Amino acid sequence: MRALVTGGSGLVGRAIQHVVKEERGAKDGEEWIFLSSKDANLMNMEETRAVFEKHRPTHVIHLAAMVGGLFKNMKYNLDFWRNNIYINDNVLQAAHEVGAVKVVSCLSTCIFPDKTTYPIDGTMIHNGPPHESNFGYAYAKRMIDVHNRAYLQQHGRCYTAVIPTNVFGPHDNFSIEDGHVLPGLIHKAYIAQSKSHSHTWWVSSKAPNKSNSFSRRKLNHYYYFKCLNCIFTIYE
Repeated sequence: MRALVTGGSGLVGRAIQHVVKEERGAKDGEEWIFLSSKDANLMNMEETRAVFEKHRPTHVIHLAAMVGGLFKNMKYNLDFWRNNIYINDNVLQAAHEVGAVKVVSCLSTCIFPDKTTYPIDGTMIHNGPPHESNFGYAYAKRMIDVHNRAYLQQHGRCYTAVIPTNVFGPHDNFSIEDGHVLPGLIHKAYIAQSKSHSHTWWVSSKAPNKSNSFSRRKLNHYYYFKCLNCIFTIYE
């Protein structure tokens, strides 16, 4: 098995590296390749095709994406839509062309309808529009589900996706302006502590509950059993 991980230098990609190399260890017959943006611009089909031809993976974990926090999404919805559509289309097509037998893509909780009932599950992602603040990113991620169904119908490809909770941890984006909530709060707390300032966080009881998982813990309890196992099921 030759497993290629796109977005291998990001938050979840680095967590997978940690689990594979430091905790679980690669098994006999496994080869892991972790791609970063330095290896290829996945928005470009020719570069994507070239890097897939170079490594010819049998299995793919697709994590690469243009990501950002609330304010960045609100400002660049079109960019989030276009760039992520390019990335996802190129990766899935390149995987198909080299004969990858399994692709597992990472979606996001923001793909769920803004107006919905709880608890939510993967059957509900197309039941209504996502929140207006990040509709570009959300719709691009939703389209991976459409991509997967089309590859199954037309080519018999067993491509699937997982929908994790919100993730934070090492190698996160801790930008206060462009990052997500928890890394931004961690950064603010660090600044306050370094200046010996007190800090108060306000939380609304009316806001929906949001689940957040530490990346390495998530890998052991979610991706390891869901993402990695659905790859190894076919491999084994």
